[in-house]
Amino acid sequence: MSLLPPPSLLSCRCGNRSLSSVRATNAFSRFKASWQEVAGVLVFSAIPFTAVKAIANSSLGEALQRRMEEKKKLYQDNSAKLKTLSDKARKESFEVLHARWAMLAALGALIPEILDLIGAFHFVEPVWWRVGYSKLKGDTLDYLGIPGLHVAGSQGVVIIAICQALLMVGPEYARYCGIEALEPLGIYLPGDINYPGGALFDPLNLSSDPESFEELKVKEIKNGRLAMVAWLGFYIQAALTGKGPVQNLLDHIADPLHNNLLSTLKSL
Repeated sequence: MSLLPPPSLLSCRCGNRSLSSVRATNAFSRFKASWQEVAGVLVFSAIPFTAVKAIANSSLGEALQRRMEEKKKLYQDNSAKLKTLSDKARKESFEVLHARWAMLAALGALIPEILDLIGAFHFVEPVWWRVGYSKLKGDTLDYLGIPGLHVAGSQGVVIIAICQALLMVGPEYARYCGIEALEPLGIYLPGDINYPGGALFDPLNLSSDPESFEELKVKEIKNGRLAMVAWLGFYIQAALTGKGPVQNLLDHIADPLHNNLLSTLKSL
C-alpha cells in the first residue's frame, strides 16, 4: 500500500499553491514601484525647489529683494500691532486651515459624482471613498473620465503617496515659516499667516475695504465649519449606505419616508 497521496491530489495542491503565489504577487505589485517611476517623481518634485533657489540667488532675485525691502519699510511703522495680530492669527490658523481643506475636499467629492450622474463625464469610480479602494485594487483612474489622461492615475499608491509628500513639503514649510517665507523671492505680504494679502494671495484686492473684508472672513469660517460638519455626514453615509452623498440625497428626495437616517439605522 502506498503512503503517497494520489497524483490528482498532488496536482490540485500544487495548483492551489501556484494560484496563491500569483495572487500574492499581484497584491504586492499594486504597491511595488519601479526605480524609473520613483526617479521621475523625485525629479518632478525637485523642479519647484530648484526654481525658487535659482531665482533667489540670481540677479533678478537680488533686485526683487531690494524692491521688497524698500516696500517693507513702508509697512513696518505699526509693527507692534501687526505682530500682535499675527500671533493671534497663528493661534487661530488651525481652524481656518481645516475649514479651507474641508471646503476644497467637499467640492472634490461632490463634483465627480454630479458629473457622472448627469452623464457629462464617465468616471471609473465617481464616489469619493471608493477611489482609494480602486487604487488599492490596481485600477487605472482617468482624470475627468478622459481615456489616457492619467498623470498619476496609472501609478500605484506608493508613487502617489511619495509624490504628494514631496510636493507638500514646500507649502507646509512655507506655512510653518509664515508670510516671511517668500521674502527671498522679493515678495512681501502685508497680511498675516491666515490672510497674507498682496497681489499673490489677494488678486481681487478684497482686503481694500476693512469692513467688508471682516465680513468675508466671517462668511469664510461659517462655510468652513459647515463643510467640516458636512464631511462628518459624508463619513457616516459612506459607512451606512456605501453610496456617495449626492446619490444619498437623491434617494432621500425620491422617498424621504423610507430613505433617511432612522430607517437606515433600523435596517442594520
